[in-house]
Amino acid sequence: MARIPIPFLGFLFLAICFCSSMAEAQGYVGYKDPRRRVGARIKSLLARMTLEEKIGQMVQIERANATAQVMKDYLIGSVLSGGGSVPAPKASPEQWVDMVNEIQKGALATRLGIPMIYGIDAVHGHNNVYNATIFPHNVGLGVTRDPDLLRRIGAATALEVRATGIPYAFAPCIAVCRDPRWGRCYESYSEDHKIVKMMTEIIPGLQGDIPANSRKGVPYVGGKDKVAACAKHYVGDGGTVKGINENNTIVSQHELYSIHMPAYYDSIIKGVATVMASYSSLNGMKMHANQKMLTGFLKNRLHFRGFVISDWEGIDRITYPPHANYTYSVQASILAGVDMVMVPYNYPEFINELSNLVKKNVIPMSRIDDAVKRILRVKFSMGLFETPLADNSLANEVGSKEHRELAREAVRKSLVLLQNGKSAAAGPLLPLPKKVPKILVAGSHADNLGYQCGGWTIEWQGIGGNNLTAGTTILNAIKATVDRSTQVVFNENPDPAFVKSNDFSYAIVVVGEQPYAETKGDNLNLTLPEPGPSTINNVCGAVKCVVVVVSGRPLVIEPYLASMDALVAAWLPGSEGQGVADALFGDYGFSGKLARTWFKRVDQLPMNVGDQHYDPLFPFGFGLTTKPSRQSS
Repeated sequence: MARIPIPFLGFLFLAICFCSSMAEAQGYVGYKDPRRRVGARIKSLLARMTLEEKIGQMVQIERANATAQVMKDYLIGSVLSGGGSVPAPKASPEQWVDMVNEIQKGALATRLGIPMIYGIDAVHGHNNVYNATIFPHNVGLGVTRDPDLLRRIGAATALEVRATGIPYAFAPCIAVCRDPRWGRCYESYSEDHKIVKMMTEIIPGLQGDIPANSRKGVPYVGGKDKVAACAKHYVGDGGTVKGINENNTIVSQHELYSIHMPAYYDSIIKGVATVMASYSSLNGMKMHANQKMLTGFLKNRLHFRGFVISDWEGIDRITYPPHANYTYSVQASILAGVDMVMVPYNYPEFINELSNLVKKNVIPMSRIDDAVKRILRVKFSMGLFETPLADNSLANEVGSKEHRELAREAVRKSLVLLQNGKSAAAGPLLPLPKKVPKILVAGSHADNLGYQCGGWTIEWQGIGGNNLTAGTTILNAIKATVDRSTQVVFNENPDPAFVKSNDFSYAIVVVGEQPYAETKGDNLNLTLPEPGPSTINNVCGAVKCVVVVVSGRPLVIEPYLASMDALVAAWLPGSEGQGVADALFGDYGFSGKLARTWFKRVDQLPMNVGDQHYDPLFPFGFGLTTKPSRQSS
């Protein structure tokens, strides 16, 4: 092959650059050309951006403030729905699409027409949206130890989120909850990092499979039926002292990298688009201000090339009280490596503070450029510039029969049978016979869809009752499963005399925690809330009973065990209560194994598998099994 002289190559390069510049001057705009490589498009766009436009890309505001005019005036790059923030009560997918598109039109009307990216907490299905499929919370999914199930749940969630015009989900939570007193423990798959790591298979479900030739750390979102995912909360949020939310995690380097970090390694390898910083501190350093971990380790060591997003008003909480020194909070977080800042309401002040810090050279322009490159990389990679506006073509995916069947499968696989029979001589109670004269269903959680779904359902803290969304309560699932001749009597908290006088064949008692989220769920006692204990005592002292516990974590249950014939941990199963009945009546067998240690007393906590003084009520990995029974209904 003939050699080309080096001077000629230099001339050729200059000629190409000149021609490219001439083309752009004549109307060709490089960053708008989808045929160009993402890196070239980022370079083309970044070169055109003013400081104001760059900072706008780094801002995420709440939906309620995001008028088209605000988007244009402040050049906002991202919008979110906080928990319970909706366009209208029980809004349809079409109403969601219309709202998102109106906001997007404001972003597209700016000088450079950079589309905004809309994000939402879709942490167990599209949980803010009426009629969406509500999957079990992560505490139950970890029990399944089924990565393929998680992938399918991710794909279904992505479809339902996209159906409402939203391309970005703040999920999955890959915290390793080491203390169930933590109010977010139900958002964690397990106390064991190996299970949490396994469950990152939800990411390719949400985003799609990365191409074989993709570079490590490069974000990938594969098409209009997929969403950008968010691994959270980086890092160590599940290890805080006494499980107190947003508290300090005190760990050795070995514990940090062997327990809390492995799921992030896998998430980055799978192309996760974004990582959310944790409210918590790591050995005394607030994660939102931790340059060593955000930039030094996550970006430089792990080669993560997506963007780091703050949590809700997360930079405010760098100081105590929050917002006490906002200039410092802005400076510390941006220099640490936070790229996009969730400032739902306070965005004018944030923009002003960051602008001044850059103009004073306190924050170098190179740091701003790095943040904006990362944000644009995600937007370009997911095709947002080519298809910024959504349509209604996926509306029927929300709460579809197929997705509800998937959730039902997840429910039955997430159940853990902890006891089955008072003694070997008595024999097992489960599976329950479908055809008997009369059965009792009792308990505060038997006919309460909101309790069944838990926090982060329609509202941030969750909500009780049966009017919040569509779904099947455990009571209605039982009624649909038993034989037509079987009389089902529901009494939420019957007295012993009622139970004894009715000659029930058996009773199903469903009790547990009321919904909560984050700090409001922190609980140093973990006792079974009333009227749960009284219902168990009243019913199980008078008739054979199975107790189903609906909770986001293990609770103190040992005092009531002796009165029960069977005990099932159902966690927070979501909208498809039929999955509970599937296992209780033997249409499917119990197969779940504890992904969390079930303690005896709270004074044992924290206690995790492998600890030197490990004395649980039910150990990690425990779970009785049953085989499907052949009985008709």
